[in-house]
Amino acid sequence: MNKEILKLENISKVFGDGNTENRVLSNISLSIKRGEFVALVGPSGSGKSTLLSIIGALLSPSDGQLFLDNQALHSMTKKQQNQVRAKNIGFIFQASNLISYLNVREQLNLMVAISRLDKEEAKKRIDALLRDLGLHQKEHHYPKELSGGEKQRVAIARAFMNNPSIILADEPTASLDSKRGRQVVEMIATEVQSRNKAALMVTHDERMLDLCDRVYHIEDGYLIERC
Repeated sequence: MNKEILKLENISKVFGDGNTENRVLSNISLSIKRGEFVALVGPSGSGKSTLLSIIGALLSPSDGQLFLDNQALHSMTKKQQNQVRAKNIGFIFQASNLISYLNVREQLNLMVAISRLDKEEAKKRIDALLRDLGLHQKEHHYPKELSGGEKQRVAIARAFMNNPSIILADEPTASLDSKRGRQVVEMIATEVQSRNKAALMVTHDERMLDLCDRVYHIEDGYLIERC
């Protein structure tokens, strides 16, 4: 069995053309296996979020190859990429991005239709996530009734709903204090270890790096593994 979930080969990204060309990523190669939690650090504008968007099939690379669960994302149509993204990728963003008029359970139910989960299985998964993330008493609350930490936990539950192969987290602790931030990263690490998934987290918070298996630094579009 191939334990490799994600494989990037010489990924580059250039915006614009001719005199306005802006090379954001240069020949990025990276692989992540099941059970691995990898962090990506670097200064603002270094290409971290661009790389995460390419891995999540939200943005196409200018050059290179990208494989997720042995599927060649770089050669797929947009429709095929959307299907893979709905089934195999869980996103956690800097802001929770919850829908204001949906309560906690409804936020998760929305993922049922998007990822085409069996309804009975989905109900069991929602119940388990609400319990595991300490949200079972908040299931009928709306975003305006939740604290910042609770909102981010709902966002994590939403990312876990489709039982993704890989979790992509873009500055998931930026809006939280250090205690809540660490709890969020610990939740991601636990999901990776207990369910044999993979995760890639973009972060500025050096205090969270001890929870990761590997740390990469990106600057001026180049990727280097930190010792």
